[in-house]
Amino acid sequence: MQSVLLDTPTGITARLGWDPKVAEHDRKRALAKEIIAERLGVETRDVRVEREAPRTFGFHTQLIAEVAGQDVPLKIRNVNFRAATVVAVADHEMPLGLDLRDAHPDDAELHIMKRHSHLPDENDLGRLLAHWTRVQAVRDADGRGARVAADHVRLDSPLTRGWIPDRHAQYQLADLSRDGWIITLAYGKPAS
Repeated sequence: MQSVLLDTPTGITARLGWDPKVAEHDRKRALAKEIIAERLGVETRDVRVEREAPRTFGFHTQLIAEVAGQDVPLKIRNVNFRAATVVAVADHEMPLGLDLRDAHPDDAELHIMKRHSHLPDENDLGRLLAHWTRVQAVRDADGRGARVAADHVRLDSPLTRGWIPDRHAQYQLADLSRDGWIITLAYGKPAS
């Protein structure tokens, strides 16, 4: 699998990997192992990445890592789109959200974006993609995901900050796009 390190804000490491022959679950685990091994200065083979056990019905499990039988206190977030995967790793208390899209969405995906975007000019594909990926990244960072309607997410006009009005959290937005992929990272301050 090919992978590249993405240019991220301080304290966050992210990689983009793609290979249509590698299963989604294998791609995200391989990328997470690579990032964690690099951050901790250990060999990739010494890092074990698994899915956490579900706490309740409907709980969306996240990846967790361990080295030498000890849990690694890092947050791992991932997103997949077709044969591509992005994995981001940061301090365990830092809210993170990701979104990944093809720079050339198909008609069905465009229809969904336009229906929920409420932009004055929905025919500006670049602006529509930038807006949509940021909205999705904020929903992911919030933790409620699809339970929050896309049109409830608020973005500032330069598209560098996002929030959901019923929560006090605000997220910085970073464009990590690369190689024909539109990638957005939403991140907040670690909980005090």
